[in-house]
Amino acid sequence: MNYLIVIICAVSIYCLLFISMVDLQHSIKVASQLSGLSPHVIRVWERRYDAVSPDRTDTNRRLYSEEEIERLRLLRRVTDAGHSISNVARLPVEVLRKLAEQSGGTPAIETPVRRGSPALPDGVLDQAVRAAVTLNGQELEEAFSKAAIAIGHQALLEKVIAPLAVKLGDLWREGMITAAHEHFASAVIRNFLARHYKPYGLNGNTPAIVVATPSGQLHELGAVMVAAAANSMGWRVVYLSTGMPAAEIAGAAIQNQARVVALSIVFPGDDPNLQGELEYLRKLLPPHVKLIVGGRAAESYRGALTRIGAEYVAELRQFYSVLERLRLPPG
Repeated sequence: MNYLIVIICAVSIYCLLFISMVDLQHSIKVASQLSGLSPHVIRVWERRYDAVSPDRTDTNRRLYSEEEIERLRLLRRVTDAGHSISNVARLPVEVLRKLAEQSGGTPAIETPVRRGSPALPDGVLDQAVRAAVTLNGQELEEAFSKAAIAIGHQALLEKVIAPLAVKLGDLWREGMITAAHEHFASAVIRNFLARHYKPYGLNGNTPAIVVATPSGQLHELGAVMVAAAANSMGWRVVYLSTGMPAAEIAGAAIQNQARVVALSIVFPGDDPNLQGELEYLRKLLPPHVKLIVGGRAAESYRGALTRIGAEYVAELRQFYSVLERLRLPPG
């Protein structure tokens, strides 16, 4: 009997030692709970950035080791602190630990304020980002209202809505949000601006501008900002939304006798069809119609823009200057 007890104890100890030596593996659901990342984000970070390399079961289900879960947890901490996932995804765990320790909490998003200009209330931009990510329309409008009261509607575009668009673009590329979040934010912004922006009195001499994103470009926030900026400067805005073919953009410009066509190009920056669309649009537009192109990915098409005589704008403030110049009657 004593021998049996000894054998059982020995087997138990061996099993415990064996289990401790085996790298426990977890499903993506458990990995999500332990890391604080959604399953969607984990998959995107794996697919786009090779952040982790989970094993697979016979049925192709992902299995994550303890080390990979720690890696995901550290990646969440450093990206929350402001690092881009594309820059940190493949860093060794030791380096990620140091970055996480150095980063501490998530830093507030800073917006430079020119001397003498009204100050943006503390936390407004963070509030707007949080509201967009959580799909909270009321909170998003509250952030806009607070900023508009403090700095005015035109500065609201530069200091809140434009940085918000950049941040949401970053989060989308990193897999933290989906396209639905951007469409939601675009709708809230459009409705807010429609209620609060008071356009100049329109008459027969008011210059018209057509605003759109070309075919293949489905990110709307940039176009919404451009339309609001043009509206605030006294232009009659014809807004065509996203993914518009060249023929339809040109048709709207001709029908409305537009002086300017403004395009927003945000993503992707390597669309093989876009150059042809831009060239075709320029061919269809009357020679006197000015073509302005901006947006985060517009820089990637600078060669095509130069060839068709389009004016590239890198930021919203530059767009204001171009509109002011073009509002003067030609000649």
